[in-house]
Amino acid sequence: MPDYRRYFVPGGTYFFTLVTYRRRPWFAEAPYIQLLREAIASVRREYPFDFVASVVLPDHMHFIWTLPPGDSDYSGRIGRIKVRFTRSCQRPTAERLSMATSRKKHRESDVWQRRFWEHAIVDEDELIAYLDYVHYNPVKHGLASCPHCWEASSFRRWVALGQYEPTWSCCCQGRASRRPSFSAIEKGIGEP
Repeated sequence: MPDYRRYFVPGGTYFFTLVTYRRRPWFAEAPYIQLLREAIASVRREYPFDFVASVVLPDHMHFIWTLPPGDSDYSGRIGRIKVRFTRSCQRPTAERLSMATSRKKHRESDVWQRRFWEHAIVDEDELIAYLDYVHYNPVKHGLASCPHCWEASSFRRWVALGQYEPTWSCCCQGRASRRPSFSAIEKGIGEP
C-alpha cells in the first residue's frame, strides 16, 4: 500500500486538486457548481480560510487556500466539503455508479475520488505560477478558448484586482495566445 504523507504548514497557502469518482462530469451542469459553492461557503463559516483562487472543470477542480494562523487542517475542510456536496445531491439508487467493495466498506460515495492532491506553496513566485495554472486550466483541457471565457473560475476576480490583464493568454479577435509553461507543476501533480 502506498505511503501517503501530507505536508502541514499552520497558516500556510496550499494548492489542491480534487477529482470526481471515475471522472464523472458532475460539474458540467451549473446546478452542481452552485451546490459545490454552497458546500464550500457552509464549511468556510464553520472553519474559516481565505479562498485565493479556484477553477471548477467538469470532472476535477483546483483551489488555492490560505489557512488561518496556527491552523493546518485542510484535510478536515476538504472532507467536510465533499460530504456536504455529496449529501446535497443525493440521487436515486438507479443512477449510482457501481463501486468497489472497499468503497462500500468505508461508506464512500460515488461522487469523489478517495484522495486529493495538495501542495504547500512556499513563496510569491510559486503562488504566481499556481495562479496561472489554475486560471489557464480550462484552456489547457480544451474547454475554453481563453481564461476569461470560463465562468467557474476566479480569473475575473484577479483581473478586477489588477493582477491579470483581461486579455492574458487570450486568442480572441485574432490575438496570438501564449501558452504558459507548467512543466514543473504538472510533473509534481501527475496532471489530472
